[in-house]
Amino acid sequence: MIHAYAEQYLHDAMTNLGEAFDYAVNACKMKPDAFMELFIASGYADKFGKGNPKVVSGFSGTELVIEVCSKSGIAIDFPEAQIEYDASAEYWSGWILAFYQWYTAQSFKDIHANISMTEVLKLYSTHHEAAEEKFVDTVNAILRRKKQTTKLQEQRKKSGYSQRELAEKSGVNLRTLQQYELGTKEIGKASAQAVISLANALGCRVEDLLDYNFKQT
Repeated sequence: MIHAYAEQYLHDAMTNLGEAFDYAVNACKMKPDAFMELFIASGYADKFGKGNPKVVSGFSGTELVIEVCSKSGIAIDFPEAQIEYDASAEYWSGWILAFYQWYTAQSFKDIHANISMTEVLKLYSTHHEAAEEKFVDTVNAILRRKKQTTKLQEQRKKSGYSQRELAEKSGVNLRTLQQYELGTKEIGKASAQAVISLANALGCRVEDLLDYNFKQT
């Protein structure tokens, strides 16, 4: 299998991206997805993902955060770095993400477009003691599930509505509607009123929106 870069840089990559997320979130008080977006927009994610030695091994995680923020024009007072970063869920999320990116050879931009750091963090409790390949399998399963078409999405497209139009017509929050379509929230667990409102807006039966066999990973 072809990986993103030489394995000799993998340990540094995992350690430093773990430290970067821990420092960005817990010291600098940034949201994990906000830092990820800055990491990508700054161009450092692309260099990191290609195994650029200066970025992967030349910077500590703390220095990487400072470089990313400086490149992005973010002016903050950076707290002092900790001596060790190896216990938090945020550290693990960066650490395991570096492995996933190396293992799959996808860009960080493509990975983030399909799974958020918030979703990665939710896997901490069940995966932080598991083998790295288990995380790869789990994320790949999540991505396959997201590519499935839910009945709600089918009915919406059949009716010709955009997500925003359906949200306005049904009164269901747009973000919630998007989560139902992705399957990250089960529409079968939604309030009866929400499902009825969606069915009325789409001119279909409530049963036409329920994905009985649609399971989360």
